[in-house]
Amino acid sequence: MKADFQNRVMPADGGRLLSLDALRGFDMFWIVGAAGLVEALAKMSNGPVSKFLATQLSHAQWAGFHFYDLIFPMFVFISGVSLTFSLNKALAQHGTAGALRRLGRRCLLLVLAGLFYYGGLTNPWPNIRLLGVLQYIGLASFFGGSLYLLFARRPLVLAGCCAAILAVYWALMALVPFPDLRLNKESVARLAAQVGSQDPATICRAVTNRVHGVYEEGYNLANYLDYRYLPGLKKKEYGDGTWEAQGLLGISTVTAECLLGVLAGLWLRRSDLSARRKIIGLVLAGALATVCGFALGHYLPVMKKVWSSTFVLVAGGYSAILLAGFYLVVDVWKKQRWCQPFVWIGMNPIAIYLACNIISFPAVAQRLVGGDVQLLLDRHVAKGAGGLLVALFELGLMFLIVRFLYMRKIFIRL
Repeated sequence: MKADFQNRVMPADGGRLLSLDALRGFDMFWIVGAAGLVEALAKMSNGPVSKFLATQLSHAQWAGFHFYDLIFPMFVFISGVSLTFSLNKALAQHGTAGALRRLGRRCLLLVLAGLFYYGGLTNPWPNIRLLGVLQYIGLASFFGGSLYLLFARRPLVLAGCCAAILAVYWALMALVPFPDLRLNKESVARLAAQVGSQDPATICRAVTNRVHGVYEEGYNLANYLDYRYLPGLKKKEYGDGTWEAQGLLGISTVTAECLLGVLAGLWLRRSDLSARRKIIGLVLAGALATVCGFALGHYLPVMKKVWSSTFVLVAGGYSAILLAGFYLVVDVWKKQRWCQPFVWIGMNPIAIYLACNIISFPAVAQRLVGGDVQLLLDRHVAKGAGGLLVALFELGLMFLIVRFLYMRKIFIRL
């Protein structure tokens, strides 16, 4: 074991870490159906453990942090780590300008895939959602990757860029005044009736009072900027469609999350460090970021729905710790058989994410083991057992698809 720790573990093919693919797959596992599996288990029991799991597998209503809040930012963090491998190869083959063009094309495809995911051109303008999960990943990868291409050999500059982004975001949220308008259906409708217009610019101009440094849901600078300047459709669950959880101001801090992943990737790629030092460094940095994020939350709350600076620190910290754990088990200890299903997902994350949007896996699972089969299990085995079987079949179908793609070496990468 001691000898293993002294090894300088690098990707076997010079381009991939199995632990990184496994962690990406573990992350996607919760996105594509594992939460439904835990929900089905919770319905079978009403004990404290099931209640705790149910809470952790739902997003915090506003301020605060649950496990489920980690899933998306960890994917962005992992994307940053991956950039240090993929862009190095592109740099060697195509130079800085060529690598930047390839990065731009890939990120544009992600943005376009995001538009498709949210309905594409199904509805006429302005009922098209411009920002969302895939768009954020594409934008964060482009800006974070561009900074990496410019300062690949200067990690302290990259760290400074990340810190500057988080600090500027905080300063904007705390100091920039905005109209004293609470973005909910009643307030907006009342003002719209007063000014005789639904236009956000007209409504905002009618509000004479200004506030700053407030962080309530629907009552903060980030939400105001979305309402005032983000065109297109906003998701109904966010302020009755007045702001976005992936909004304009958050583009900056999601880039900072990506840069945290880039810094972790640079640390892992160092050939002068033993595996032990890499793992200790990731854990200590992750713990420090997490503690700082929660501690500074007294001044700027930890808020996923606006990607606050403190949220980025907490999510980045947890992501670094999980990366260290996967790296230790998968690449240092070589315990790899258990994570193969995660690797299948991790090699085709965007493909399965889009597949879940196109194919209704819950509906397919219901056709296979729903109806009387589900009722039979609920009545004669245990309450909720039928729902558990449906959830297992749903996950099983997705695993079959990613295993099929993996075994035939079909990797769909945008």
